[in-house]
Amino acid sequence: MMKKLEDTGLLVARILMPILFIVAGYGKMGDAYAGTQQYMQSMGVPGFLLPLTILLEFGGGLAILFGFLTRTVALFTAGFTILTALLFHTDFAEGVNQLMFMKNLTIAGGFIVLAVAGPGSFSIDRLLNKKW
Repeated sequence: MMKKLEDTGLLVARILMPILFIVAGYGKMGDAYAGTQQYMQSMGVPGFLLPLTILLEFGGGLAILFGFLTRTVALFTAGFTILTALLFHTDFAEGVNQLMFMKNLTIAGGFIVLAVAGPGSFSIDRLLNKKW
């Protein structure tokens, strides 16, 4: 009974956690590409990193959703989210940045838990019998 509850909880987490990343990554692929690249550059981040950002957000989000390469992608996403907090949300004079900074740390914590716990039984990783 506990194993089923754990697997169901991990599935729900894998459905909820990547929504933000999938939507954000998808949004950067279209009309927002140039604006996002300019914003990154204005914050001192090279614009050529945008394709990698999209790959991690959209591709990594889908990987988490389906439980593929879960532990590895969760660790990369946690690191990316912490880095994003440090690069883009440290101007606490702007009220929303403090909230965004804490949100990012919270999200990173969730991905670290997922990296440690693994994807659960309802995942591609489990079907392939991989720990990644």
